[in-house]
Parts: sequence; structure tokens; C-alpha cells
Amino acid sequence: MDTPAELGDFLRTRRARLQPEDVGLVAYGRSRRVPGLRREELAQLAGVSVAYYTRLEQGQSGNASDGVLDALARALRLTPDEHAHLRNLARPGRTGRTGRRAGARPQSAGAGVRQLVAAMGTPAMVLDLRHDVLAWNPLGHALMAGHLDAGGPDRPEERPNTQRILFLDSHARELYPRWEEEAKRAVAALRLAAGARPEDRRLAELIGELSMRSEEFAALWARHPVRDCTSGTKVFHHPLVGSMSLQFEMMRLPDTDGQRLLAFSAEPGSPSEAALRLLAASVSETAIPRPHGGPRMGADRSRGITG
Repeated sequence: MDTPAELGDFLRTRRARLQPEDVGLVAYGRSRRVPGLRREELAQLAGVSVAYYTRLEQGQSGNASDGVLDALARALRLTPDEHAHLRNLARPGRTGRTGRRAGARPQSAGAGVRQLVAAMGTPAMVLDLRHDVLAWNPLGHALMAGHLDAGGPDRPEERPNTQRILFLDSHARELYPRWEEEAKRAVAALRLAAGARPEDRRLAELIGELSMRSEEFAALWARHPVRDCTSGTKVFHHPLVGSMSLQFEMMRLPDTDGQRLLAFSAEPGSPSEAALRLLAASVSETAIPRPHGGPRMGADRSRGITG
């Protein structure tokens, strides 16, 4: 990824969303050639020279101090996630990465994590930084991608990717009645990951693929949303059990290269909990072999992405 260009684009989008009156400045005249704050106005708010800020926005200054970046974050009213993203973009060589060529070797979930996910009674899966599924339990598979091969995460070259599914698989439009909300959340999380790992070749390839194949992804990506989505609520309309509103938690796994455990739960006693129990029962039924050694009920289907 072209980090200097990304930095400039990010700063411009954040300038554009603020008006002078939003930050206590007087807007003289009715005609403004740019939306939002001018460079001069932002430089004034941050306490830096216009020339220095211009070089920073043009990607010509790679040694911005913490003080300057903090001042810009305050002036632009950035969220903590956006502030961290700004630092990653402004100083890509100082984010504490290991220096290994990212993307050269596929990751795998550890045996202990796999055992934990398998033992969980709620939908769960392990994702890497690129949102590849490294492992999932039967209920997680049934909830998120029951039409795909359950064994896909065990084959690195065929692993399902939750971002690719969301934007390129037509089943996702049916699964998520609030698809636009899910899309915004997904792109914001991917933006944060891309800023932290500009050298990750496979991550850049994923972003390029989605930008080429999905106009909606490309439009959202251009807005530079940034958010670390670690918890919240997802609304599903599952083809087997209908509507569900599930809480999710995204937990970072220690001693891994950005792997996270994603788990879902339903409010006790709610219709969503009843639907989740029904889905769990349907998963159990598919594991029952047919008489005479026939194939399992609900046998895995091939991994196909449509769109």
C-alpha cells in the first residue's frame, strides 16, 4: 500500500467533515473552494506552519513527532482508533512490527485455541488479520457460512474470508438484513488493519480484489472509515431459523500475529436465543449418519463465491 498517499487521503477526508464553525473559527465569505476546513485553518488549530502541514498531507514528511500528530488528532477531533491510524500512516516504520515479510506464510490457529472454539456452545471462529477464517466450530460455520465447505479453514489456499463473503457472496445479502451497516463496519476494521500493516502483500491483494469486484466496497474504502469493531450487535436473517439479534465479542489472542476470537451470544430468554438453540439442534442433526453407511445429512457443500 502507498502509505504517503493514504496519509494524505485520510487527512483530507477528516478535514472535509469539519466546518469552521464546528471548531470555533469564523468563516469569512460564502464561497469556499474546498469542503470543510482549509489547510490554513487546520494548521492554525494544530499550531503548526501551513508549509509543514502541507508537506505532511503530501506525504513528504516522515518524521512527524508525537506532539504534532496529537495536535492534529485534537484539531480534527479524531476518535482513538482514528488517532492510532494517523500514527500508523504518518510513521509506518515505527509501529513495532517484527520486520518479517508479511503474507509470505499462511497462519494457523493453535491447538489450544481450536480446542477452545470446538468446546464453545455458541457460534465461534478464529480470524487472522486479513479476516481469513482459521477455525470455526459447527455452530459458527452454520451461522455465518453454512453453504460453504466446513473444512475450508483447514486448507490455507481455500480458506473462507469474511470480507470476501460479505461483499462478493450473494448469500450475505440475505443473511444480513442490515447489509449496509455490516459493510461499513467491515471496511472500517479493514482500514485499521491496512494502516497497521502496509507491508502485508496478501492484505493488499484482498483490498485490491474487493475494490475491483465490488463498487460498494470501493466507494466505502474511499471514505477512509476507521474503527476497531471489537463488540456490538449483528442482526441476521438465517435461512434455517429466521431472524436473530446476536451480541458479538472480538477478542485478540495473545502471542499471535493479530489473530482474534469472534464469538456470538443471544440474550437469555429472548426469541434470538430460541432461534440459536434451534440452529444448534439442526447442526446436531447433520452429524447423524444415515443407515447403511450413507453420507451424513446436510453434507458439506463446495466452497463457491457468487456475485
